[in-house]
Amino acid sequence: MENNSVVKNGIGFGAVLAITISWSVHHSVLWAIIHGCFSWLYVIYYVFTR
Repeated sequence: MENNSVVKNGIGFGAVLAITISWSVHHSVLWAIIHGCFSWLYVIYYVFTR
């Protein structure tokens, strides 16, 4: 049961992190929603391109 909650929290944190980064870069709600859907993929992309 603990593994299930860790996965849910990790996915939620990744989405929040992606939305925060997206908002600080683009200042667009649409981009924040799109990047939130891709969550960790966008965070990893951001880290490698900055």
